[in-house]
Amino acid sequence: MTPAAAHTETSPAPAPVSGARLVVEALEREGVEYIFGYPGGAIMPVYDALPGSKLTHILVRHEQAAALAADAYGRVTGKPGVCLATSGPGATNLVTGIANAFMDSVPMVAITGQVATHLMGTDAFQEVDIFAITLPIVKHSYVIRDTADIPRIFAEAFEIARSGRPGPVLIDLPKDITIKTAAPEPWTLPARVAEPIDEAAIAAANALIAEARAPILYFGGGVGIARGERALREFALRSGIPAVATLKGLGAIPTDTQNYLGMLGMHGMRGANVAIDNCDLLMCVGARFDDRATGKLDTFAPRAKVIHIDGDPAEIGKLRRPEVGLAGDLTAILDRLTATTPHAQEWRDQCAAQKKLWALEYDAPGNGVYAPAMLKTLSERAGDKAIFTCDVGQHQMWVAQHCRFVRPQAHLTSAGLGTMGYGIPAGIGALLAEPDATVITVSGDGSIMMNIHELATLRRYRLPLKIVLLDNSQLGMVRQWQELFFDENFSEIDLSDNPDFAEVARSFGIEAFTVDHRSEVSGAIDRLLATSGPVLCHVRIDPRANVWPLVPPNSSNVEMLETRW
Repeated sequence: MTPAAAHTETSPAPAPVSGARLVVEALEREGVEYIFGYPGGAIMPVYDALPGSKLTHILVRHEQAAALAADAYGRVTGKPGVCLATSGPGATNLVTGIANAFMDSVPMVAITGQVATHLMGTDAFQEVDIFAITLPIVKHSYVIRDTADIPRIFAEAFEIARSGRPGPVLIDLPKDITIKTAAPEPWTLPARVAEPIDEAAIAAANALIAEARAPILYFGGGVGIARGERALREFALRSGIPAVATLKGLGAIPTDTQNYLGMLGMHGMRGANVAIDNCDLLMCVGARFDDRATGKLDTFAPRAKVIHIDGDPAEIGKLRRPEVGLAGDLTAILDRLTATTPHAQEWRDQCAAQKKLWALEYDAPGNGVYAPAMLKTLSERAGDKAIFTCDVGQHQMWVAQHCRFVRPQAHLTSAGLGTMGYGIPAGIGALLAEPDATVITVSGDGSIMMNIHELATLRRYRLPLKIVLLDNSQLGMVRQWQELFFDENFSEIDLSDNPDFAEVARSFGIEAFTVDHRSEVSGAIDRLLATSGPVLCHVRIDPRANVWPLVPPNSSNVEMLETRW
């Protein structure tokens, strides 16, 4: 009798499923919680596969809002935000939000529907080459042409979006690819290998720090991107180096820290800009010498040696050649910089005295609402769990100058692109990323009209966004520039025919009220913070109010224009 043949069990091959199902499964594997989107013909198979999945879809009222909400979700969580749109106008409406994420290095995966592969290139209904359109504003792009490639491509897209210097990745999905079936094949992503730290550069940086007599720590948005706040704060504390922040760096060191001098640049604090002008060592951490921060570049820190630390090697030496360049993990690098500054006590005292001398004042004359004072008080009362999302304009600069921030995720603003209409969609994304946070959108009467329809999204999902609308019946920042630099030739800045914004909000089912007198501010802040659902506080302010200080174009940062009010 022959022995029984050995029995070997094999797993059955996976059953073929539709491309749309593979898309949903790929998103679930990545741990995606929310998708911000708007359906349409070419992407409809994916929408057909969403019900019953682990994914929660947030229906916005315009695709731009989907991308901007995904952007904010990515900033807060550090995970790629996901937006979804159909072909043609759906895809092109995402473009501003994709560019916004690219400029501010935000992880995002944007998924667009596309006409069927056999129709591509024929000018079919709602066909646009979104792959080509977005090439300059993405880290990477895919057009999927084989259903079986979906799992691999989605895994690659998420890894690219979140790794290194984060950014948006586009995946274009032809409709027939999402309808066809395929059996997913095994795949693995190659392991990432960390780059070794340059020990010679570390030693050189420590030597420069130790001998400096007037050092400044200049940090930017790269710190928050790398989640390097702990390392930056500990370095600042042990080295004793006074610090300044870019617009996107705000909060990486709490803004009420003793050695923090404030934001630098075009609307920065005089103490910060003067310190930069006089320093002998400039430590740039996670910043890129952007023109809004540096002013006229050849006058920026003119006598300083430079140490430049960044997660992206391409930034080192791009605009200013450093004496020491260190690219890689910011936390690992900062933890190795152990030198102190024994020769800099006189400098620290000087910076502290100038910070006090040029401190901002809040006792503006008159009975009208003084926006900087209101925003300062609001940020203090909102506490450490507050997140501010800003639109773009004068109010954006007032928030940056006057609000208190204790972490970079507390200040979400369109820094690189300057996107009006960012505030409310960003508030939606922030609330879903951190449901327990107190999320406050500060907008202007120009910016809010760009995406005011997203009040309907707030109402639908009962998201408790607190909106402060500063209304000066002007395009305020444009008016200020025309006043100062265009001989008061005011052109197309009058918004006096605005609607009653409180009535508009109420028509969307949002609680709203109006404030136009200084005596009402404290009660308005109490009401904002106590309201459990979405609420809009419409604040009428002086249409002649300007943002001060201001560095004129093509000027050194110390050539600041300023007045008290």
